[in-house]
Amino acid sequence: MQKLSQVLLVTTLLSTVFFAGSAPAAAARGLNIMEFSTMIGVPPTLTGAQSQAPLRGISGGGVPWMIGSARGELSASGHLEITVQGLVFAAGPNAGSNTVTSFRALVSCVQSNGSFDNILTQAFPATTGPAASGGGDAKIETNVILPQPCIAPIIFVTSPGGAWFAATGN
Repeated sequence: MQKLSQVLLVTTLLSTVFFAGSAPAAAARGLNIMEFSTMIGVPPTLTGAQSQAPLRGISGGGVPWMIGSARGELSASGHLEITVQGLVFAAGPNAGSNTVTSFRALVSCVQSNGSFDNILTQAFPATTGPAASGGGDAKIETNVILPQPCIAPIIFVTSPGGAWFAATGN
């Protein structure tokens, strides 16, 4: 009987160590670093490479952009989901429309040394045409490798070349 008690005690201790060690990793996969339900288009003062204040070193699109709606989330494991609707030019000859056939996402994190780590995703299809007809819509879902730690993340929707069209904020 004493031997059975010892076996049970050892099994319980090993199970506790095994499951306790795996719990943080499992929990981290399900944790969100951020969820958002709004983004802002690039304003005129932050457009183009000549902008006096690129945001985290990322130039704004060449002309101002506006966005109808956006929502998304970034998990601690790096899973990124973004849905945008009506991401279109706010000025110029194509105002109110989108002519760009694909968007990318960019996650910008501040690292522990104060520098920025800007992680750009692959391209995702975007609809073209006027916002009123569904132009500027896109669904981005991917995984990125986040630096550890990832402090104060900002999520961007960018051009295929990486200039930002919209960023988290209002």
